[in-house]
Amino acid sequence: MGNAELAPMGPTLSADSLSNPSPATGSSSSGERAILPQSGDGCGCGGQCSCSEKRSAEGLPKPPSFIYAIGSIHARFPNLGLEKEFAQATGRMDSRGIADRALLHELLARTENRYIARQMCFILTIEGLDTYLLAPQDSTDLELLIQSLREESNVFDLDVVIGRRGPIAPLQLCNGVMLPIVFVNQVYSFDRKRFIDSIPLPPSVPKGQAAQFRTVADDVLSRIMQLADNAGASDDHRALNYLAVRYSAMYAQSVRQNQAGSSLSYVETKPSRLSGPRRVVDVILSFTMRDTGVVEKVFVRVDVTDEFPFLVTPLQPYFDR
Repeated sequence: MGNAELAPMGPTLSADSLSNPSPATGSSSSGERAILPQSGDGCGCGGQCSCSEKRSAEGLPKPPSFIYAIGSIHARFPNLGLEKEFAQATGRMDSRGIADRALLHELLARTENRYIARQMCFILTIEGLDTYLLAPQDSTDLELLIQSLREESNVFDLDVVIGRRGPIAPLQLCNGVMLPIVFVNQVYSFDRKRFIDSIPLPPSVPKGQAAQFRTVADDVLSRIMQLADNAGASDDHRALNYLAVRYSAMYAQSVRQNQAGSSLSYVETKPSRLSGPRRVVDVILSFTMRDTGVVEKVFVRVDVTDEFPFLVTPLQPYFDR
């Protein structure tokens, strides 16, 4: 068949297929309800109406709901036809001795099979539960999703997904899977051990205690990921997940407290008093002395107004008011 790509079959999760509605009705030309990413762009009222009135009149989506989630990405077939097409593509290559997961990754990564990859359902699972249906917005995003399907399965594999939350997927889109669609803008994939090993060793920690540092850092990551209902959708959880994968000072602080005889006992979030036009979250870490029960708190501020959170102030002592 050469390198020529075949025409896509059936519904697809690629951004190109998520058609925009007509301005007046919010529906596609076929009469079916179109799937739109939630957008915070201006409504373009042109002075004729308020934005809220225009949104109400046209049924436009609400302002954006951002996702910053940590989980594991898996691929599924949206229908039987694509599954059979995958089987035929597999027959055109030597698959002897290749495990199923490695075969899926190798086949989808080939350029001549991108017509299959564009229609696959990529699902983010968090704590063992299917949570989001991922929709790439361009070929680069699709490549990131394909690369997240590692050749060897490992329960410690982690994927960070950043994007905008859209509507619930219709039944016909992914073989009856009804999950919120996330329009992906960035994906980070890594295995847990390599991530922990990549955290810089603080100057205060001797090289001989590197193993202890890694153990404490792994425990902190586990606590953040296991917080109740952490789907990476709320401001609190987006701030926590951002710190978990981007802020090494939090792990260094935990190790220093551990060396002093304290344990991380509580992680708390609350809206910062600095919040005004922007949304800022205070993330408070409580450490309890094992022998005396004395609690010491530190906190860090994170701005979660936009899709990509960022640090406002570094770790510093926290005092209850």
